[in-house]
Amino acid sequence: MKLLNTYEDRDEAEEAAAKLTGDKRLASERDATVVIYNLFGIPSWGNFHRLGMYNLGELKSLLEHRATWQPTDHARHSEIITTLKTVAKNYGIEVPGHWL
Repeated sequence: MKLLNTYEDRDEAEEAAAKLTGDKRLASERDATVVIYNLFGIPSWGNFHRLGMYNLGELKSLLEHRATWQPTDHARHSEIITTLKTVAKNYGIEVPGHWL
């Protein structure tokens, strides 16, 4: 398990934890008067998508109409893929070839 995201609101953190599949853990830490909730889980594209992270929902929409992309769609796709390659490297996972 790895740290997937942090939250400042307990309810939001618990809702996010409920969306994950596989092993997960929610841990809180206090910094002065602020409580932060750390969400640990299995780093997978499915879990990141369920959490609404890394523009995966937007990528899905883009890929659904790939044949009719405009120049702005190509540029946005490149931006998202650049981010996903960094995420993949950090978590030791692969970007699926059909996303490229």
